[in-house]
Amino acid sequence: MSVEYDPCPSAVREARAEVRRQLRGWGLAGRGDLVDTAELLVSELATNALLHSASRFTLTLSAAPGVLRCEVADSGHLTPQVLDAGFAERGRGMFLVEALALRWGWHQDGTCEGSGKTVWFELGTC
Repeated sequence: MSVEYDPCPSAVREARAEVRRQLRGWGLAGRGDLVDTAELLVSELATNALLHSASRFTLTLSAAPGVLRCEVADSGHLTPQVLDAGFAERGRGMFLVEALALRWGWHQDGTCEGSGKTVWFELGTC
């Protein structure tokens, strides 16, 4: 499943709702913690896409036995960094991804400048 969003604040809410809808459709909604965690982390990645790239972003979800993979692609070039959570009101997104995901990473998309990046995480479904 893949959905593209405009660079506006309501896109983050729409992406969270899409995660919940899709996981329900795949029969994974019975794991409330999975749905809540996936929504939270997608919200963090979508917010980062809006703040740091100010471009359209694409949410892609896929499920395989035992694993849910969520990806957010945008046109930004900044490398995602895990910052110390501390007491700051901002900068905790990748800290949460690091803490809650089984695995996460990122890759540059395409080979030409201006092609953007994809940040992804995986959660266990069992």
